[in-house]
Amino acid sequence: MTENNSYPSPVRAWLTVGILLVAYVLSFVDRQILNLLVEPIRRDLQISDTEMSLLMGLSFAIFYTVAGIPLGRIADSKSRRGLIAGGVAVWSLMTAFCGLAQQYWHFIIGRIGVGAGEAALSPAAYSLIADSFSPNRRATAISVYAMGIYLGAGAAFLLGGIVVTWANARGAMVLPVLGEVRPWQLIFLVLGAVGLMFCLVLLAIKEPTRKGIGAGVAVPLKDVANYLLGIRKAVLCHNFGFACLSFASYGASAWIPTFFIRNHGLTAGEVGIYYGSLVMVAGSLGIVFGGRLADFLAQRGCLDANMRVGLLSAILTLLCNVVYLVDNMPLLWTIMFFNVFTVAMPFGVAPAAIQEIMPNAMRGQASAIYLFTITLIGLGIGPTAVAMFTDYVFQDDMAVRYSIFIVASVITVGSIILLAMGLKPYREARDTLTRWGEQQAQPSQG
Repeated sequence: MTENNSYPSPVRAWLTVGILLVAYVLSFVDRQILNLLVEPIRRDLQISDTEMSLLMGLSFAIFYTVAGIPLGRIADSKSRRGLIAGGVAVWSLMTAFCGLAQQYWHFIIGRIGVGAGEAALSPAAYSLIADSFSPNRRATAISVYAMGIYLGAGAAFLLGGIVVTWANARGAMVLPVLGEVRPWQLIFLVLGAVGLMFCLVLLAIKEPTRKGIGAGVAVPLKDVANYLLGIRKAVLCHNFGFACLSFASYGASAWIPTFFIRNHGLTAGEVGIYYGSLVMVAGSLGIVFGGRLADFLAQRGCLDANMRVGLLSAILTLLCNVVYLVDNMPLLWTIMFFNVFTVAMPFGVAPAAIQEIMPNAMRGQASAIYLFTITLIGLGIGPTAVAMFTDYVFQDDMAVRYSIFIVASVITVGSIILLAMGLKPYREARDTLTRWGEQQAQPSQG
């Protein structure tokens, strides 16, 4: 039970983060590319905003969450690199399948497969990074990995914007074997091919030894459940507090391109380039700033630093939600920059927080439960909640700005309440981990 402190060299550790970051970027490009392609896909498949939102969110999220927990358990005991490689291969093949969709249900099946494949990545990645960096550098390292959320989403908008602009001038293409392919279909086919080639790059990852309390111990599933029940208040406030922020983030980002197109008259190509660039810069800066701030606070003795950064982010995000009501474009873009920055801040510290309250042999499973919660609530419900406000409350496509504002603001208030309630239980959960480690060590001392 002795903690192994032989961390990999900084070069090896950051190489691992870099490769995992690229994998996360690819996953978010595949996940988010739909957000810029709403209009052509709606037109070709003849579907509503609500049906489109199910492609964006629920069809992906359900199987992402269902597959995540058993895959998280595998990440706690088997090859994490092999698990990630298998996941990349599956989601890339299913992304390409989306490019072959001729009917709505074809697309649903493809998105289910993408979700199941992507579920393998983050629990294993968090575990690899936690075993590659000491605790006082962990939030920063995981935040750099989590930059993939915003680099990937931004790249999806940029790629989509460029292709949409190009496609408007060129139209459909005829490919060997596949025949006529619409521009949006071509994007999915190319992304699938890129992901499959990237699988070879994953061979450069070297598995670090497992470290920390509980490292190398096989823990029965019932013991994992009992441990989580023992710190349930911390887990519930953490998971649901950050899930509310995820709800606001996914709900808004799914419809922000449409907001710019419908309410401000931008073209899809313009949105892709302008908003995509903003997301890549502001989101990456925000998420790394959140990690650095949490490590700074932790080094000064703040035991709930990760939770405090999440709470700060929620408060600032609520203030920035006014952006959806602004008509002056220079002011809108300025506030949008800070909105994306503050929204991004917690999504590196949230998974880092889990690593600090769980034994090593339970980290992947606890991370999978966290991802289950934030994805099912955030991606599964967020985009559809905004769409249903537009379709059924306002019954006006032009009211999407008000739908985003109301949904994002109400759910962010919920996040503030939950994260504030979770500060004390989180500190107590860290003490619980220390006592658990001492209890596990007693037999070997006797």
